[in-house]
Amino acid sequence: MESSNDFRSILPFLPLILRSSAVFWPPSVLEALKSLSKGPIHSNVNSGQLFALAIDDLRNSLGFSSLNLSASLGFSLFFDDELIAALLVCALFCLFPTTNRGAKHLPPINFDNLFLCLYEYYDVSQENKIKCILHYFEKISSDMHVGNVSFERKVLPLKNNPSCIVYPEADFWSNSTLSLCMFEVCTSGLIEDHLTEALEVDFANKYLGGGALSRGCVQEEIRFMINPELIIGMLFLPSMADNEAIEIIGAERFSNYTGYAKSFRFCGDYAEKKSCDTMGRRKTRIIAIDALCNPGKRQYKLEFLLRETNKALCGFLDTNKSRQNKMPINEIGNDIAIGVVTGNWGCGAFGGDPQVKAVIQWLAASQGLRPFVLYYTFNLEALQKLEEVVQWIILHEWTVGELWNILVEYSNQRLKGKTKVGFFSWLLPYLYNDDPMNFD
Repeated sequence: MESSNDFRSILPFLPLILRSSAVFWPPSVLEALKSLSKGPIHSNVNSGQLFALAIDDLRNSLGFSSLNLSASLGFSLFFDDELIAALLVCALFCLFPTTNRGAKHLPPINFDNLFLCLYEYYDVSQENKIKCILHYFEKISSDMHVGNVSFERKVLPLKNNPSCIVYPEADFWSNSTLSLCMFEVCTSGLIEDHLTEALEVDFANKYLGGGALSRGCVQEEIRFMINPELIIGMLFLPSMADNEAIEIIGAERFSNYTGYAKSFRFCGDYAEKKSCDTMGRRKTRIIAIDALCNPGKRQYKLEFLLRETNKALCGFLDTNKSRQNKMPINEIGNDIAIGVVTGNWGCGAFGGDPQVKAVIQWLAASQGLRPFVLYYTFNLEALQKLEEVVQWIILHEWTVGELWNILVEYSNQRLKGKTKVGFFSWLLPYLYNDDPMNFD
């Protein structure tokens, strides 16, 4: 303003009071704004409806009329029924605070790094990640999808807990008498294209989403781009411990794509085909489990075999059913109908042994009483004989405990240098002429 008189002339139109030469919010308004700024735990404003009521209180304190009823309902609609869209808009506009976020805390959620990487490390795949997100905003702007998405941190307690399963020790696996579940091998196709309800494995970073909002463009990051509602989990889910997994139900897919890593390309709209459950969630169940990163030879040590198998079990186990039954895993009823759809978890960029990881996931799914594993090999050379190995094991009717003990025996030999061949070749040498897992 050019002069104090100019400023005074607009004061009647501002919700402020003038004291001496300074302006202030009215005390009641100031207290309400402070309360809101401290978040929902302090203010108890944790829904769109309550936010509309808080705004009404502010307006009343200023002598204004109440909000129009339709406006109040609009707040409720946007912040309750369209909450994920609202939060993703905030992330696009980089409105979330960055305090206590980063490598040792919650992952970053604002989209600034996504655009920073586009400029500083330009790659066509990065541009196509952004195209997926923009397509999401374009689609919901023309047709807002109504539904719910739930996020659950699943935990295997490290100490005795009468209400749920405890983190198993090696003897537990050795002594398991459960039968191995069905195991189907697919040499083509993608996990996210599976149309019936199943646990779809996210080859996760311990920080949910991994490099989705930066330079990453492999399995987890791609899933977060084509199902952008998954990104919201990065807002409030800290890193996973060894005994934790994350299950996300209801995230809708919006984009088609081709390629992987640098060849990733957005390929237009995807029409979601999965129906909704009674809670209004799409029947898409995504299980985020993080594998050991660059494990080298240590992946054959018993403690790390146990870590990986228990991590997969944590993700695959139906914890609600186990709590209701309050039984050991061996005694839980066999009426779980939802299987596991997975692939080369912890391999690729993470450097895990694909043959060992396939067996570990089979053990965990069987112990978690899942009816089947559908395994996508992505034409990995090391898994060319996976189908034959699975059929041989099933023919011999091995239990979970028997397969675990064989895996431990092989791993001991690998660790001590007594064998350098892959697990499949070690188990069934007649299947192989040249072993793709021979590391000589």
